[in-house]
Amino acid sequence: MEQDTFDIIKSSGEKAKFSLDKLKASLNQIGADKQTVNQIIDKVRDEIYQGISTKEIYNRAYALLKKNKSHLASRYKLKKAIYELGPTGFPFERFIGAILKYSGYETEIGKTLLGQCVNHEIDVVAHKNDKTVVIECKFHREEGLKCNVKIPLYINSRYNDVKAFWNSNPKNGIKLKEGWVVTNTRFTEDAIKYGKCVNLYLLSWDYPKNDGLKDRIDRLGLYPITVSTLLTNREKQFLLSRDVVLCRELIGDVFYLDHLGISETRKKRILNEIKMLCNR
Repeated sequence: MEQDTFDIIKSSGEKAKFSLDKLKASLNQIGADKQTVNQIIDKVRDEIYQGISTKEIYNRAYALLKKNKSHLASRYKLKKAIYELGPTGFPFERFIGAILKYSGYETEIGKTLLGQCVNHEIDVVAHKNDKTVVIECKFHREEGLKCNVKIPLYINSRYNDVKAFWNSNPKNGIKLKEGWVVTNTRFTEDAIKYGKCVNLYLLSWDYPKNDGLKDRIDRLGLYPITVSTLLTNREKQFLLSRDVVLCRELIGDVFYLDHLGISETRKKRILNEIKMLCNR
């Protein structure tokens, strides 16, 4: 409908057209019921104006979700929550390790492996059945930054050095056959093309299609604690400093919430939000 399409300002500063159908699709994607979707769309339609930014539109939708459906608001802010795992990349590495762990892998974080030429500190080493995977994580603190072809080029050279030594060592019962590059943003077209050419597995926010980072998080219910709408930034940083990265790690173990001095009433609300978010 004509009244559902507006002139907006993109984050790049460019002018563009925005349809509320796009907002509706994003709300459906997080599991919002029809009534909630329609209420938010009607509210946003009344408040939108020509030249509004896309960020303002989605922030308004998030605020409305947060007011009534906090667990849906948490899912809605997932991308931003991944950025909040910074400022260092270590919580992101632990987060990727946790996703692999719940996918059936045994994982080791920050392990040093010998290479044919030099030693390498690998972000995540994962083992499953007869397969060992070495994974390098590229965490970006700023939205919009992409991993260009230089990243997989560099990581592939490290992987090949480790692989050459690993596969020549008779003590290793299984061959090292797979290297990964994981980022919280996106890869450029050249990076993806190179990854395919050298058989280096690339995992980003939305790549591979239907099996990207977002898809895996939603499928497994493995949300970072930074998605919570009820925890303060100080509380989130405290939990991250204690290596508590996943929301589900707080279910059944409320020691850290007690340590933070959170009241029983608020603790109950936080745990209820987490359980609904993780479908537990």
